[in-house]
Amino acid sequence: MICLGIESTAHTFGVGIVNSKGQILANEKATFRSERAGIKPQEASQFLMKNAQTVIERALKCANLKITDISIFAFAQGPGLGPCLKVGATAARTLALIHNKPLVPVNHCVAHIEIGKLTTHAKDPVVVYVSGGNTQIIALEGERYRVFGETLDIGLGNMLDSFGRKLGLGFPAGPMLDEMYFEGKQYIELPYTVKGTDLAFAGLQTAAEKLIGKARKEDLVYSLLHNAFAMLTEVTERALAYTEREEVLLVGGVASSKALRTMLERMCKERNAKLFVPKQEFCVDNGAMIAWLGMLEHTHGISIPLEETGVRQKLRIEETEVKWS
Repeated sequence: MICLGIESTAHTFGVGIVNSKGQILANEKATFRSERAGIKPQEASQFLMKNAQTVIERALKCANLKITDISIFAFAQGPGLGPCLKVGATAARTLALIHNKPLVPVNHCVAHIEIGKLTTHAKDPVVVYVSGGNTQIIALEGERYRVFGETLDIGLGNMLDSFGRKLGLGFPAGPMLDEMYFEGKQYIELPYTVKGTDLAFAGLQTAAEKLIGKARKEDLVYSLLHNAFAMLTEVTERALAYTEREEVLLVGGVASSKALRTMLERMCKERNAKLFVPKQEFCVDNGAMIAWLGMLEHTHGISIPLEETGVRQKLRIEETEVKWS
């Protein structure tokens, strides 16, 4: 069997194609960018619509397949930005109906985890999921992913992009901030907010923004990222101790950060745990992760009527039943 998956939760229209053995046959995408602003949902959705057909065609060409070779169509049902989610949902529904093939809506958050496990071979990790809208510490309990800790206000990625805009950086700002982190020479005291295994970033962001123009920007970026990543590392260590697990899997767009990886690696080494990080193309939003989760759900008998495949902007990770663990 072959599954074509469509990712369109925010800035990326991604199309992945995988087979039932977990082989990734294609993973193509088009990503919305802005030089001065963040994501405006309507602008991003228009970009996704304009690029949808081209990306689908590129993926099929890369996999050396025809659309009629596809056995299953999957799409990201949520969470995400409504206008963007609807682009992928409409494309997947149309293809499934035209070709009379099964349609599988999947949870974007679970997809990040499953592609991470597939490509890194992590078995039973504590998952650190950090992206634009999500910051969660997760582990599998029974047949559900359980959230042990999460942000109480904004996602780490959104915080970094918002701060980057204040510095005059384009979108996404995360990669540029990560480079500036290693140019910082002096720590500036900023808020550090951890409540048990939960975190809050808004106060940290506000305090740092008030210092723009008053402190060397590289030092300010270093201090902001240092606190944010240290907070995340602290709650990850707490979850490791509680669950008594020996693996940490870092997923999501912010997993690309060298600074964050370095901090988590140090913590894992001290706890005799192993850190797993997917390749860059599987850290960021991508279609392969949607295709792989669609394959897992279909082959384990998860079926959803067409009328229940509407997008869900606030879909939680705990809502997805994990029958394949």
